[in-house]
Amino acid sequence: MILKGLYIHIPFCESICHYCDFVKRVPKNKEMIETYINALIKEIKSYKDHFKTIETIYIGGGTPSMLDVNQFELLFESIKDISPVEYTVEVNPESYTKEKGNLFKKYGINRISLGVQTFNQKLLDYLNRKHTKEHVFDVVKHLKSIDIPKISVDLIYAIPGQTLDVLYKDLEYINELDITHVSCYSLILEEKTYFYHQYLRGKFEQMDEDMEAKMYQIVMDELKKQGFEHYEISNYAKQNHYSLHNMIYWTLGEYIGVGLGAHGFIDQYRTLNHKALPKYLSQPLEKKDLQNQETMLQDEMIFGLRKMKGISLSYLKERYDVDIFVKYPRLKEKIELGLIKIEDGRLMLTDKGIFLGNQVFMVFI
Repeated sequence: MILKGLYIHIPFCESICHYCDFVKRVPKNKEMIETYINALIKEIKSYKDHFKTIETIYIGGGTPSMLDVNQFELLFESIKDISPVEYTVEVNPESYTKEKGNLFKKYGINRISLGVQTFNQKLLDYLNRKHTKEHVFDVVKHLKSIDIPKISVDLIYAIPGQTLDVLYKDLEYINELDITHVSCYSLILEEKTYFYHQYLRGKFEQMDEDMEAKMYQIVMDELKKQGFEHYEISNYAKQNHYSLHNMIYWTLGEYIGVGLGAHGFIDQYRTLNHKALPKYLSQPLEKKDLQNQETMLQDEMIFGLRKMKGISLSYLKERYDVDIFVKYPRLKEKIELGLIKIEDGRLMLTDKGIFLGNQVFMVFI
């Protein structure tokens, strides 16, 4: 029996963040959301045969927490026969209510991923985020009071205008929150975003690479001091509270993806749903591609090296019957450059390689 994950996409947002390129839209009305939820539940039910093998559920977006209590209840009821080990909902602080929190508790949600990005009000306004620092602290306080044990916070660094002092302050607030997980990413300029349109007009200037690297080092150092283990390039956990759902992605485990634009990986097939709402409502699935050994090995290497523990060479030999140094001769060059190393039979990024991971990942593409 292969255990797997279930990803559920809620594409709706009350407003669009300036950096976001995920599949999202501002709904015209409540009816649009409810039509979508009904179509989503229909798609979820088409995977009913998999329910007994699902060990993680992750409801992401968009902004799942903008759903009202009745819409949430409808969705949760459709998956109540699943008993996941980890059950995550993404929450924006401004759309959380105690009533929603109590509903999460009732349906067994045991992990919240909180979209914070920064605690600095000026930068929150710049990113077009609608919450305040006080919202974040209030949400975390309530989640703890109802005993939802795993709370993760998303942070962004290398935001234009962000200073080292502001970053240090953000990390101080993380310490004050006393949570178990942090996902921390540098701001990436993505096409089809407000910031990208500003960039094309000469009104957006990315932070220089040296400052970005300095900020990344500060994030790693400060979170380590707070007792976090850096277990994946952008992820940090206390007390082994890893994101089990994301670990499925990084170890090439199976996961079902439902909802607008959702990706999945089931029975050696990668699936992709339609990104346009009318097309999704009539037929969710856009593509279903069988993965061969070549593409599987590429993914295995790229995702495996994102983890700080790297990837087992004996596992690669056994699983793919390949000598990766013959298959990818440029790996030796990356070892000589000090970007990767072999330790205890595992191939992993070095401290230097963590900053230059993309140079290593290009070897496999």
